[in-house]
Amino acid sequence: MNNGWTYREQVDRSAHGVTVLDYYTDRYRHSNRVEWQERIRSRQILLDEAETTAETCLLAGQWLTYQRSPWQEPEVPLAFDVLYEDTDLMVVAKPSGLPVLPGGGFLEHTLLWQLQQRYPQATPTPIHRLGRGTSGLMLLARSPAARAYLSQQLRERQMQKVYRALVQGNSMDDRFTITEPIGKQPHPVLGYVYAAHPQGAFAQSACAVLRRDAETALLEVTILTGRPHQIRIHLAAAGYPLVGDPLYAIGGLPRTGVPSASGKLPVPGDCGYHLHALHLSFTHSNGQPMAFTASPPPALVR
Repeated sequence: MNNGWTYREQVDRSAHGVTVLDYYTDRYRHSNRVEWQERIRSRQILLDEAETTAETCLLAGQWLTYQRSPWQEPEVPLAFDVLYEDTDLMVVAKPSGLPVLPGGGFLEHTLLWQLQQRYPQATPTPIHRLGRGTSGLMLLARSPAARAYLSQQLRERQMQKVYRALVQGNSMDDRFTITEPIGKQPHPVLGYVYAAHPQGAFAQSACAVLRRDAETALLEVTILTGRPHQIRIHLAAAGYPLVGDPLYAIGGLPRTGVPSASGKLPVPGDCGYHLHALHLSFTHSNGQPMAFTASPPPALVR
């Protein structure tokens, strides 16, 4: 069991006049209406630090607090390798299965929490993220100046990120580029997930075939943008979803009508797909070019 957590958020204008129960039921669909009602009744949810009721109407600017009781988090691999660190930044190799940030039932079983325990005075800040099921290289800043400098490189597409992906199908060209826009699509549990969307944000992935097998192919993918779940979405949109991906089907849209083996609808944090952040290159805040490679898992070896 972890130690529980307190979620605190300010009511925005869009929620003005909405009841406390409707606010939580509509925004946090991982729990149903009855569960949220019981939390309000048992004083786990406070309004401006005071007891409230399910029928209380919210005012913009008020503060809601949800004091979540301790819970048993799913087991995940907690060990990660630090490949490089100095006073400004660090590069780690994350295992598949370890979430980067809290969410989806994970709090202490995350990379960020483990870093907080190792560096309690100044926890490194992720410059980019990897999906829970994605293994490989992550860059983190250890100073405000480095965070600003590295984040600027990421925004201006001066940072190179190369991945390995095992996909269904093998009829693609030797080299091809995917530019499918990525945006939010409705999801019955989470409210929305990112997926292929004609009105979404620009995204670009350059792909090259490394190996063709009987029914699958091993690809090298260089992403020039960093949209959420970009590689999973792009390859599915191109007709080559990742082997084992429980969420994204051909077309780049989420599976929302077919429960997974657990009986629940798939969500982005579900594992099973084959994706690895292989290579990362960038410029240190001191001007030095840096490049790192993390050995891929056996299924993604060329």
